[in-house]
Amino acid sequence: MTHRTLVRAAETGDVDDMYALLAPYAKEHVILQRDKDDLYQHLQEFVIAEYDGVLVGTAALHIYGSNIAEIRSLVVNPDYQGKRIGHLLVEGCEKMAAQLHVAKVFALTYVDYFFISMGYAVVPKESLPHKIWTVCVHCKKFGDCDEIAVQKRLSDAQIEPMQVFPILDVMG
Repeated sequence: MTHRTLVRAAETGDVDDMYALLAPYAKEHVILQRDKDDLYQHLQEFVIAEYDGVLVGTAALHIYGSNIAEIRSLVVNPDYQGKRIGHLLVEGCEKMAAQLHVAKVFALTYVDYFFISMGYAVVPKESLPHKIWTVCVHCKKFGDCDEIAVQKRLSDAQIEPMQVFPILDVMG
């Protein structure tokens, strides 16, 4: 049987499923807690993965400045791990970043080998001051962070921008 995996921009109708997928990981302090209001407010940052029409993964791209963005809230339903869905979500975020001309993408992770397999390099957390001071200060593990910082320079990776439909396409 052929299965279909689709990575697309998140929509308002996805928020309940996104919250259900993210909440257990937040409870275990694997990712930062996000309530539904936060998901709605940052919906434009998210891509989701559907496997045969079922939402099974999510990731967000948060822009910190003209040259750096973070991949965060990367979660794949455990029943669907090992099907390259995480890779597709990261690629979707990288394409969003390339579309916005962001030079570097980073993540804080417990699974550095996953990102290394996608061309990321381990970097000192101290090299990511925007992240440390704007988000990490709200984490229960701040001051004793055990996550690993990884980063990728998109210009070196030849990432193609995400194809997005035109908002307006008017012929004169």
